[in-house]
Amino acid sequence: MDRKQVRQERSNLLKLVLIRLFSGLLVIGGLLFAFAGSFRYWQAWLFLAALAIPLVMTLTFLLRKDPALLEKRMNLKEPRKEQRKIVQISGLFMLLGFFLPGLDYRYQWSDVPIWLVVVSVIVFEFSYAMIVAVFAQNSYASRVVEIQEGQQLIDTGLYAIIRHPMYSASIILYLSIPLMLGSYVAVIPMALSCLEIIARIKDEEEMLKAGLAGYTAYTQRVKYRFIPYVW
Repeated sequence: MDRKQVRQERSNLLKLVLIRLFSGLLVIGGLLFAFAGSFRYWQAWLFLAALAIPLVMTLTFLLRKDPALLEKRMNLKEPRKEQRKIVQISGLFMLLGFFLPGLDYRYQWSDVPIWLVVVSVIVFEFSYAMIVAVFAQNSYASRVVEIQEGQQLIDTGLYAIIRHPMYSASIILYLSIPLMLGSYVAVIPMALSCLEIIARIKDEEEMLKAGLAGYTAYTQRVKYRFIPYVW
């Protein structure tokens, strides 16, 4: 493939990513402000900024360092029936997690102090940095559960501490969002969404043990899935 074709493919990939990125921000922002009934919902503006900045930085990093991984991350279709069910259930809880904060703001159900909102932003950004670290260490970090052609076992970096650092980061990220949005109520559906990750891990590990060379031995070396000394 010549340089012109490479540039064209990267350009097409960039367009796809940007369309999804801005569409996602518009949908999330629309939900938050619509249910809040006001554009004065400052926590929503804060969240959108806190989300957009690492998204753009991650996009830039992957586009330069690992465009193949970025392309994999664009694939949202789960090949496994078990995972599709898990994703659907988790998605419903997460959607509820973005409905409730706006209603919470409108009816003033929660009184989350500013300091906790700020701490949640810091935790959110930390979790995103952890996700980027996973991308840097693992070029097989697809969005869907599958064993890729030529995939090799990754057991260094964060993977030498826990077996699923991406899921660990995702749980931290999800749980910080409701507090960043000033809602205690929305923590409940977000926490339920995180419980689905446990089911996802169990199914994924069965697949990896059966199809990825060295994974069973790896689980014996690295005991914990996503919380050191806990599980």
